[in-house]
Amino acid sequence: MRVLYRWSNWVFDVFESWWEGPEARRVIAYVLVGGFLASLVLIEAGRRGLLPPPLDATVATNHFVAIDVAFTLFLVVELIGLVVGLTTSVADTAGKQFEVFSLILLRRSFKELVEFDEEPIQWTFEAGREAVQFVVVDATGALLIFGTLGVFYTLQRHQTLTQTEAEQRHFVSQKKLVANVLLLVLAGLGVYSLVKPLAVGETVPFFNAFYTVLIFSDVLIVLLSLRYSATYHVVFRNSGFAAATVMIRLALAGPRYLGTALGVVAALFNLGVAAAYSYVAPAALESQERKQGRNWQTQPDPGPPSSAEKPPGSSR
Repeated sequence: MRVLYRWSNWVFDVFESWWEGPEARRVIAYVLVGGFLASLVLIEAGRRGLLPPPLDATVATNHFVAIDVAFTLFLVVELIGLVVGLTTSVADTAGKQFEVFSLILLRRSFKELVEFDEEPIQWTFEAGREAVQFVVVDATGALLIFGTLGVFYTLQRHQTLTQTEAEQRHFVSQKKLVANVLLLVLAGLGVYSLVKPLAVGETVPFFNAFYTVLIFSDVLIVLLSLRYSATYHVVFRNSGFAAATVMIRLALAGPRYLGTALGVVAALFNLGVAAAYSYVAPAALESQERKQGRNWQTQPDPGPPSSAEKPPGSSR
């Protein structure tokens, strides 16, 4: 296991160093802008009949699809950042999951523009009512989650689970190993999501599938943390954050209005866990300190040493 951890740490550290550097930001910018412009060019070429028959059948004819492509690429970038940040605080990771979810809601609101076939957009009350309702609901839900996250980050109280630096390094190594596996899953899922529509013609619910994987990774990290701290309020906080991830997954799979409402409820639940932890954790630590003080005070007095225990030269 030491060899595995050492190799995993090296791989993760190299990727994290590159990902957080200026070179990665340039690459991400080129990919996002290039993907958006390439989508617009392909869509326009398809509308004018300039694409070959196999490709012409797969390229959309609505220019608003390019916005969906750009947002999808941006969300993939955010998911990579979420996985890279997995080695930091559990609370920070929980907040990052809701950041990505709020962006998914915004992406869905932009995606409704595809429902309008005419360009520029023209709609009547009957034809565009449902699309406008979806835009308002998803955008409002994203805004509520955005505001809730601000309060959530304010209430965070970070507490070290480990007792020694060696335990801290070992726990971080375990989380880096989990993050490396998640990066491989993310890459494989991305390739599968691109290949399957071209081969079979069926789309893959990419974000739904990845959030399902996140549920298992969150539970795994909770179980790993029990080795270093089994304190009730810490276990409850970490488990509560994992339960919020389950709510996000259900929100993505649920009906449109109910799913958005469930996402907002999940964000409020996440906020409630952070608020309760900020109240319970200091009280629990204070209670533990008082208990340790009482145990020290109630220890029996050993009394004066006997003649056999007296140090040399102490007897008169």
